[in-house]
Amino acid sequence: MNAREQGFLLLSSQLGDPARHPLTTAQLRQLGRRVRVRDATTEDRELLPEDLTALGYGPDMARRIIRLLQDEAPLHHYLQRGNTKGCIPISRVSEGYPMTVHNRLGDDAPGCIWAKGDLSLLQFPGVALVGSRDISGAGLDFAKAVGMEAAKQGFVLISGNARGADRAAQDSCLQNGGQVISIVADELERHHPTDRILYLSEDSFDLPFSAQRALSRNRLIHCMGLRTFVAQVSLHHGGTWDGSVKNLRNNWSPLYCYDDGSPAAQELLQMGAGAVDIGDLRDIPALPIRFMDLFNS
Repeated sequence: MNAREQGFLLLSSQLGDPARHPLTTAQLRQLGRRVRVRDATTEDRELLPEDLTALGYGPDMARRIIRLLQDEAPLHHYLQRGNTKGCIPISRVSEGYPMTVHNRLGDDAPGCIWAKGDLSLLQFPGVALVGSRDISGAGLDFAKAVGMEAAKQGFVLISGNARGADRAAQDSCLQNGGQVISIVADELERHHPTDRILYLSEDSFDLPFSAQRALSRNRLIHCMGLRTFVAQVSLHHGGTWDGSVKNLRNNWSPLYCYDDGSPAAQELLQMGAGAVDIGDLRDIPALPIRFMDLFNS
């Protein structure tokens, strides 16, 4: 791990300590933008308090950033503990960082993504599936069909490992010989991947589930897919709705909603999602790509 990779981990991770307060995504974004325009003579050395002051930070924030960067012993211990659990860090400046996440989120991309399982899956094109935890009927059939067609057409399936739509699609993909990237919102260390599955977690490998983590990871699911499919969604409620609307607003990936006639599906279609049914999945690359600008008009 080089110095830049280490710096991103020090600034963005709790390192297993709930009392540690790393930078928020917004603070990390701001620091990155300020550092990029600093005097080139400081490019190859560590940041000093006076550098941060020159970048416009007050004394308290400058000291906080320096303290975070000095936690090398806790970082070393955390990396060792992660290694024993099979958890590998991929910082935003690491070679293996998912390029679709980097390209679509830019400075808002997580400072570090932790991985457990088959890292080679990050090199293959993927399609994403999101949907309700309480999915049933035709929506459940659609989720399973997305997983099956991803396997048959050579795409890695990307989902969130929640009960309902996520697991139905993941199980269908694996049962049909496919490969899965599952972005979890609980402790990465407790998952046990096979040779055809990769688990990912944002920022840390040992953080427990929280609603905030579940909402945050949705943007990674939407960004990693060349296409994102919505199997079933609740109107104005829940993570599937929240992530789908943000995708349409930010053009993270082409979004397709299973047209089940529900008010939620109809509203997503009006916002710019494409309407699909199971038959349309037989040739995923042929689905038209269109980005609408309803939110900026």
